[in-house]
Amino acid sequence: MGDSSPVRRRDALRNRKLLVETAREVFAEQGLDAPLDEIARRAGVGNATLYRHFPSRAALVDEVFRDALTETTAAGERARTAEDAWTGLTEYLEVVFAGLAGDRGTNDLMTTGLKGVTSLEAIHAHNRETVGGLLRRAQQQGTIRPEVTTEDLLFALAALGRAVPALTMAAPDAWRRPLALLLDGLRARAAGARLPAPPLTAAQLGEVLLNLGPHGRG
Repeated sequence: MGDSSPVRRRDALRNRKLLVETAREVFAEQGLDAPLDEIARRAGVGNATLYRHFPSRAALVDEVFRDALTETTAAGERARTAEDAWTGLTEYLEVVFAGLAGDRGTNDLMTTGLKGVTSLEAIHAHNRETVGGLLRRAQQQGTIRPEVTTEDLLFALAALGRAVPALTMAAPDAWRRPLALLLDGLRARAAGARLPAPPLTAAQLGEVLLNLGPHGRG
C-alpha cells in the first residue's frame, strides 16, 4: 500500500503525456473536430481516463497546442522588425500558410474560433498584432491600399486558410497561387473603385471565425 500512490501518480503522468502526444497526431491528421474516443483508443486508455485528465475538448486542445506554434510566433516577431512592411507581411504569411498546409490541427487553430482555449486566444492576439501592425505601416509606406482594415485582411486570410487542406490534396503547393492573388489585391496600385459595404468590426470577425468551425463533439 505504501508505494501505490507514487505508482498511480507515475501512471497518471504517463497517461497524460501519451494522450497529449496522441491527440497531437490525430488533430494533425483530422483537425480539432477529431473524435475524442479515437484519441483515447489510439493512446490505449479508456474514455474515462481521457476525461479525467481533460474534462473538455478545449482543455485538451489547449494542452496540445500551448507550445506548438513557437515558429509562427517567432516569424511574427521577425516580421515586425522588417524595414519594409510589405516584405515583412508577405514573408510572415508564407510561414503561416506553410504551417496551415502541413497540419490540419494548426489550420483549425489559426483560422477558426474555439472558446475556452487560452493558447488559441494567445496566438490569435499575436497574429492580429502582427498583421495589423504591418498593415498600418505598409499603408503609411504607400504599398497597401488605405481603406483595407485589419478585419478585412484577417477574414480573407482565414477564409483562404480553411481551403488550404483541400488545396494541398490536389497539389502540395496549390495554396501559393490564391495567396499571391489575395496579396496582390491589397497593393495600392490595385486600388480602383471603393470597396463595397463597410468592413467587419472586431466583434463581427470573432463571430464569423466561431461560425467557420470546427464545432467539437465533446
